[in-house]
Amino acid sequence: MIAKTEEDFNSLKEIGRIVASIRDALVEKTIPGITTKELDTLAGELFDKAGAISAPKGEYDFPGYTCISVNEEVAHGIPSDRVIQEGDLVNIDVSGSKNGYFADTGISFVVGKGDEILTKICEVAKEAFEEGLKKAKPGAKITGMGKVVHQTARKHGLTVIMNLTGHGIGRTIHEAPDYVYNYNETSDHGILKEGMVIAFEPFISTKDEEVFQLDDEWTFVTEQSFVAQYEHTLIVTKEGPIILTK
Repeated sequence: MIAKTEEDFNSLKEIGRIVASIRDALVEKTIPGITTKELDTLAGELFDKAGAISAPKGEYDFPGYTCISVNEEVAHGIPSDRVIQEGDLVNIDVSGSKNGYFADTGISFVVGKGDEILTKICEVAKEAFEEGLKKAKPGAKITGMGKVVHQTARKHGLTVIMNLTGHGIGRTIHEAPDYVYNYNETSDHGILKEGMVIAFEPFISTKDEEVFQLDDEWTFVTEQSFVAQYEHTLIVTKEGPIILTK
């Protein structure tokens, strides 16, 4: 989507605030002993209160209002009776719509005290996002953001997941540009445009560079790595990117 009108900007900011507030509420409630289903139930209540719709449930009939992934799960984890433990690596991904506008956000974090490497990949995911954000300018190559993400990961002795990417968003949950890579994909010649709305989401991995899908047809995992994600929806402008889900 290319945001052009005042309605576009205001409506995108509204749904951005909503999904960000739900994300933050779930992070705050993620303590040892709670189940991912209990967290998701809270998300459903908050969506209703805000007059918004869960994008995974509304668009894809996903079995939950949010995607909550734990430890070996990287993305699209299904809320369940799984109990959160001290030291778990948790990813909460919240996307939704209101009045026909969409936003998407996610964050990985360690519950309480955990292994140092888990904390590190969460910190590097945020750093990679912030470095990539500097390349989010009209006229720049889209893959310039991914190139910096990959460079940041390698600087810390880590890598990226190459078959999970960011994407265009705005009037639907997934739209053009289809891929916002986390590495320099030389075959992609896409250019960032003024007003373009994208979900930018670095996935930082300890080792593996690909994920595969479980038999539940939703959850993505790796062979033997931990992965952290950091995602915001933003509007590209010549004055600098507007982060909608901060």
